[in-house]
Amino acid sequence: MHMTNLTVLYHAKCNAGEIRPDPAQEAVLAEFDRIGEGLKAPPVKRGLFRRAAAPPAPKGLYLWGGVGRGKSMLMDLFVDSLGDIPARRVHFHAFMQEIHAQMHEARQNNVEDALAPVAEAVAQSVRLLAFDEMQITDITDAMIVGRLFEALFAAGVTVITTSNRVPDDLYKDGLNRQLFLPFIDLIKEKMQVWEMVSPTDYRQDRLTGSDVYFSPINADTRAQMTALWQDLSGGAADPLVLEVKGRAVVLPAFRNGIARASFFDLCGKMLGPGDYLVVADAIKVLVLEDIPRLGRSNFNEAKRFVTLIDALYEAKVRLICSAAAAPEFLYVEGDGAFEFERTASRLREMQDRSWGKS
Repeated sequence: MHMTNLTVLYHAKCNAGEIRPDPAQEAVLAEFDRIGEGLKAPPVKRGLFRRAAAPPAPKGLYLWGGVGRGKSMLMDLFVDSLGDIPARRVHFHAFMQEIHAQMHEARQNNVEDALAPVAEAVAQSVRLLAFDEMQITDITDAMIVGRLFEALFAAGVTVITTSNRVPDDLYKDGLNRQLFLPFIDLIKEKMQVWEMVSPTDYRQDRLTGSDVYFSPINADTRAQMTALWQDLSGGAADPLVLEVKGRAVVLPAFRNGIARASFFDLCGKMLGPGDYLVVADAIKVLVLEDIPRLGRSNFNEAKRFVTLIDALYEAKVRLICSAAAAPEFLYVEGDGAFEFERTASRLREMQDRSWGKS
């Protein structure tokens, strides 16, 4: 399968009505084309008896800007356009969890420098790594990410990443931040830093005019929820596993900051405030399905639901949900019905079209 130039692909999709032309998106296409050209460059001949060497890796791209600008969409299109060039697109948080798990395994096998074989394995498997949502909040990530990227760059891997923040704001108020600063310099050296400024937030656009609270739960509202999820996620999604104090919290489907889960997934399990805070921090939109009527019969689940909504509310996560009744009629009997009034009010407020992380 041959690779396609992204500019050509983008304009073809605009002409087909699949993408709305956007000057901010068009402006960065040349950067992707530059990387694509570099990746498909043939090996450099080295004289009569020396083997051909791989061409130097093209400089990567750090694409940052507000939410809903189309950064992830362009990166996905680019990765899909690469044909046979070995590339991997992965959410940054999920990738770092994999690295920690593999380092743990290497230590179990008494490897002295656990990071070296892990980085080498990644470098051997791809020529391009595309990360969605680079953000570093965790000290364990902050302390290894510099050495990891150094090893990847040294092995000739090109890195593209999207982020909501400029490199200088990564791990902004983190513990021992001075140890992290060389990583910011490395990003600036090995990646083109590009701010994507667009007046349009496509994700909010998609939700404007769409219901975000579907009730009651029936075949019709289920179909509407599924259609909205398809539109927001492009239909492709992977589970997101979040580590919280050694336990795994699973969001069954996740793509470009948008997660989909059922009420049971998040409130039917023994999760607490710490878990919900981590979930709210990791996502921008939650599609939550099948919220039942709440009361004496499911008191514990109801309490967890209140805690979940508080966490989502504080983190300004956009909520799309299906429920057995309107917010005011979800919890009408039993202990906690009075306290639920605040949750109902928050559920109403979160339906406002201007709600959500910027």
